[in-house]
Amino acid sequence: MLIAGAQSLEANKEVVNALNVFPVPDGDTGTNMSLTMQSAVKEIKSNKGDTLEEVASLAANGSLMGARGNSGVILSQLLRGFAKGIKGKEKLTTKDLAIALKTASDTAYKAVMKPVEGTILTVARESAEKAVIIAKKEKDIIVFIEKIIVEAEEILKRTPDMLKVLKEAGVVDSGGKGLIYIYLGALGALTGNIPTTEDLEIIQQTVQHEDHVEGAIEFGYCTEFIITVAEANIEELKNAIKDYGDSMLVVGNENVVKVHIHTNHPGEVLEHGLKLGDLRDIKIDNMRLQHRNENFEEVAEIRSKKQNKQYGFVTVTMGQGLTNIFKDFDVDYVIEGGQTMNPSTQDFVKAINTIDAATIFILPNNSNIIMAANQAKTISNKDIRVIPTKSVPQGITALMAFNLENSPEDNEVEMLEAIQNVKTAQVTYAVRDTSYNDIAIREGDILGIGEGEIQGVGRELLDVSIELLNKTVTEEDEIITIFYGEDTEEEAASLLKNRVEELFPDCDVELYYGGQPLYYYIFSIE
Repeated sequence: MLIAGAQSLEANKEVVNALNVFPVPDGDTGTNMSLTMQSAVKEIKSNKGDTLEEVASLAANGSLMGARGNSGVILSQLLRGFAKGIKGKEKLTTKDLAIALKTASDTAYKAVMKPVEGTILTVARESAEKAVIIAKKEKDIIVFIEKIIVEAEEILKRTPDMLKVLKEAGVVDSGGKGLIYIYLGALGALTGNIPTTEDLEIIQQTVQHEDHVEGAIEFGYCTEFIITVAEANIEELKNAIKDYGDSMLVVGNENVVKVHIHTNHPGEVLEHGLKLGDLRDIKIDNMRLQHRNENFEEVAEIRSKKQNKQYGFVTVTMGQGLTNIFKDFDVDYVIEGGQTMNPSTQDFVKAINTIDAATIFILPNNSNIIMAANQAKTISNKDIRVIPTKSVPQGITALMAFNLENSPEDNEVEMLEAIQNVKTAQVTYAVRDTSYNDIAIREGDILGIGEGEIQGVGRELLDVSIELLNKTVTEEDEIITIFYGEDTEEEAASLLKNRVEELFPDCDVELYYGGQPLYYYIFSIE
């Protein structure tokens, strides 16, 4: 049932991803939950579990280490609570299952410092409470689960009434939707009607490759995607894209095609795919950046093994420029990740284990990553201090506040105080039509986001950026730092810097290449 639940979620993760509140290109709840479930399944398959209790325990442990993002961490806690709820059971009645679901919900609520209603927590809790009532009369396990799903779907429909941001965006809660897909998969395991995508075997096929490269990487982007099409000519597609790079693999049948290629022009390869049909499960990795990070990690590991030191640092960011900036601050381990690619608990544990330091500070730099970092802290037996940085500017400010001569306690206090004095603003684009706080937003609009709120919408990047800063910068501010992304030309960034200096003559304005994806600009204001 757990494996089928994971398959169902994987098949529908993009539906869940699309339910993000802001119409920005960072919907990742479905991906995070799916990766968390896959870690649970991997643990089950890698170990022999002969009883219900053992299988549930394996799933809980696997999801704990693989948890990504807030949604993944909450899901791992649901699985942990479920394992506690069925402890000692050889088979499950409807009453047993209801108690396990209730224990799962209680465990997840306890794990969240400030539970918010209208989220996956609400769907889990209210459906579990209904399950306890239903179990008093219903003894058929299949009918029982069907009724729970009906209740969960009704609760999900009401989530916009509990959270204003959901109602304004016109969406239901994404985490709750993901949980229902898991329930549907579990039901399918019992009925034999497992919900999957077309030709699951092809979709789940992965390409194992290791890029041990000395010197330059000729083709820098590992590009993978699925094409859904009425009738595909695989050979024709192979011929069309073969000259775009190397390590090409095009497999499938007439209706579903899996494509993998290393190329310098992923967009053009995707265009060829679009000519055949609809694309999904698109994944593009910058291998040059990965290679840099891998080399840096190896050097960091060798250095740490040779030298026990007082302090170590782990941080999370995306973009070559931002990675280099953190390395300039002597950060020991930079995890590549961010809004659309949340690191797992295991990623943090791995980073911690490579650093031989008495005290290790973790800077998550994203609110959706803090829970995974804290979970790694509880697992490690080292002195770990998680500074809850929610943005790259906060991470950099925390490092600037650090003093090698101070005690761990004093440094923690100083860093926590420092991050309260920096404001973060970002410029990105809308991925769908919606409205927010009565602001009409169209797909492709430029969005200015300040301190978590949409502050400006328009069609011109420069105009929206200036509007955002006008609403964010105050008379008390002294420094404005601009980090421009991989999709922003240096000339355009320099022009913006000049305009900002004219508008805010009392502020020092600094410009750096961040190389971050998705966000044209990240502003640090202090």
